[in-house]
Amino acid sequence: QVQLKESGGGLVQAGGSLRLSCAASGRTFSDYAMGWFRQAPGKEREFVAAISQTYGNTVYSDSVKGRFTISRDNAKNTVYLQMNSLKPDDTAVYYCASPLYRWGWGTAETDYAYWGQGTQVTVSS
Repeated sequence: QVQLKESGGGLVQAGGSLRLSCAASGRTFSDYAMGWFRQAPGKEREFVAAISQTYGNTVYSDSVKGRFTISRDNAKNTVYLQMNSLKPDDTAVYYCASPLYRWGWGTAETDYAYWGQGTQVTVSS
């Protein structure tokens, strides 16, 4: 079955950087888009970034555009989220996700069928 496992979260001061990783297994990684979402305490889960499967097209939420970069290494079955200029508002549990179908792609939770367990990112002021 499809499994996604995030890593790389932690505590960082405002203005700092972190790189999250998500290792995927269970199917051909390069055939599927990948996404990152986050959920802050007391808030709904929100879209952060996504990368397509074929050409590596990317899309970002307005709140992270210019600060975060999503990338993928198909040889390692891994997607990354490089987070720079972190702010306290970026504090959340970060999840990677993958769609059910090869043509799946989008910014909504319903566009994705498989989810990791999440990794905590805490940004102190």
